[in-house]
Amino acid sequence: MKSKKKKRRVIIAIVLIFMLIACDMRLKTVVYIIESDKVSNTVTFALITDLHSDKYGKGQKTLLNAVDEQSPDIVLLGGDIFDDEKSYDNAETTIKYLAEKYPCYYVTGNHEYWSKDIDNILDIVESYGAVVLSGDCDTITINGESINICGVDDPAVVKYTKHGKGIERQMKESLKGVDTENYTILLSHRPELIDTYKEYDFDLVLSGHAHGGQWRIPGLINGIYVPNQGLFPQYAGGRYDYDTGTLIVSRGLARESTPIPRVFNRPELVIVKVK
Repeated sequence: MKSKKKKRRVIIAIVLIFMLIACDMRLKTVVYIIESDKVSNTVTFALITDLHSDKYGKGQKTLLNAVDEQSPDIVLLGGDIFDDEKSYDNAETTIKYLAEKYPCYYVTGNHEYWSKDIDNILDIVESYGAVVLSGDCDTITINGESINICGVDDPAVVKYTKHGKGIERQMKESLKGVDTENYTILLSHRPELIDTYKEYDFDLVLSGHAHGGQWRIPGLINGIYVPNQGLFPQYAGGRYDYDTGTLIVSRGLARESTPIPRVFNRPELVIVKVK
């Protein structure tokens, strides 16, 4: 009898330890280094996606301190920073701090449109000094390098607004008059549209949306399921190089806002160093 109880306790302990490791929700920072002949000096970008207004410590300090530790030159907000069912407070705190300290660019995700409050959300973002990219491009000089930062709305813009334009039209418009001899970035929420992005002169595409496939088996399965990609998605998270550029997909920051827990899939802050 005692032997059975001991075995049961050992099994329970193993399961609990496994769950603690598998469902680790601590923020991690992932750094990607990209080399390009278009720059002579290193430019560092922080990519923040899929926050869903989740909490990262008092005043969002866990996340914000992690950004500051990397000393980025530019912060890019890749959609779903706000959530359609939660208070905007944590999202506002995050954007306010970052936009006051760094050049900050923002594109929409699907949840901002699902809120049916998109005009108010965009007003909030712009009120803190972040630049909303909506089928347009800004050229910024950082560390002596001219960088084009282009951005498009989430495709949900067509369904939820009267003035929405499709992705391809927005990308064409964003590149009008842009010198693509400069290093050129596209910020777009949806990674599954990569075949469309490849048709344009972007050196780097930055996306989110996939939440890392929610469940992973490191080294074996990169993600179980992603909306708009289905089971075993190709673009769940990570770096994907192609002939003319690179796609980087953040696994995002959503944690308590998701009904299904993340497994072997810690929320992440993405840092990209172009050198």
